[in-house]
Amino acid sequence: MLVKSLTALSQAHHGALTAPYRAALRARRFRNAAFNAPADAPEVSTVTTVDGARLRVHSYGPADAEPIVFIHGWSCCIEYWNPQINAFADRYRVISYDQRGHGESTLGRAPLGDRTLADDLAAVLDATLRPGHTALLVGHSMGGITLQAWAARHPQQVAQRARAVVLANTTSGNIRYDTDLLPLLNKPLSVGNQPVTLLGSPVRLPMIVAESILTSPVPLPGGWAARELLKQRIMARGATNEQADFALSIVHSCRPLARGRHAAILADLQLGEAAANLTVPTTIIAGQYDRLLPERMSRIIADTMEKAGHRPDYQVWPTGHLGNIEAADRFDTELAAILKRTGSRSAAAG
Repeated sequence: MLVKSLTALSQAHHGALTAPYRAALRARRFRNAAFNAPADAPEVSTVTTVDGARLRVHSYGPADAEPIVFIHGWSCCIEYWNPQINAFADRYRVISYDQRGHGESTLGRAPLGDRTLADDLAAVLDATLRPGHTALLVGHSMGGITLQAWAARHPQQVAQRARAVVLANTTSGNIRYDTDLLPLLNKPLSVGNQPVTLLGSPVRLPMIVAESILTSPVPLPGGWAARELLKQRIMARGATNEQADFALSIVHSCRPLARGRHAAILADLQLGEAAANLTVPTTIIAGQYDRLLPERMSRIIADTMEKAGHRPDYQVWPTGHLGNIEAADRFDTELAAILKRTGSRSAAAG
């Protein structure tokens, strides 16, 4: 009964009741202009999937420019990529979409899993890329999972649609047992050098409680404690308050039902050797201090590709899980280098 009540409550969040609040979180402004929405309004479109999910799509920049497609991760949305959209939309066709249930996209009728992730990306690429044109495809976290699932389910599209691929802070599966994030607080939360205590003891959460927080269809807590937790458990030392506030605004804008349902399926998702189908130039960027999806999980993807004869450019950065936020300038520079190195394959790809 309690679960049904929580789900019903979360479904109310799905509609108009909380839409203005969630939109305001996505549009929040920061001192760092890179985190703010681009000055030029996007071209907004909707891609409807075969099972009825309606995916919000934003396109920026010249329609005839070389395309970049950004695929966000769990609990995020298009606006998560604001630093990169702002960096590239003046000279590239920058495309991003809300994964189903996230942002302003709906969940649809199909069971969530690697198939919906893969097919949704395929549908967006079909709708946004001109015939014969390829794009730089950039996926973060669940977005990187999406790219691997797409390559496995639609292998013929890899050469047709992808100029190059970037997998950032991601994995090929086994999150439940390989993540270093859970329990959420396996060491005392601290401010400066002072540990935060609860009833005289360091704050610690059992695994079952930590997983329940992530998968339950109820809003996540906010405020100072949430920011400090994000900085200490998700990001690397040196992450700024503004970087954390930006990330929290994005995560808090996600509907609890979508967050909980995706967390539940991602925990046990297994893609196996899906990355072997990434036959185009691929860059894998892992975070040295990433606790959510530790570097060793990215290494498995690289090993899979090397075994298949497609050696990726494997990089480990001194960041946590949010590499494109924590090291935005370096991330943008790397994307620019990839674009220059791979050249345009638009005419030859078909």
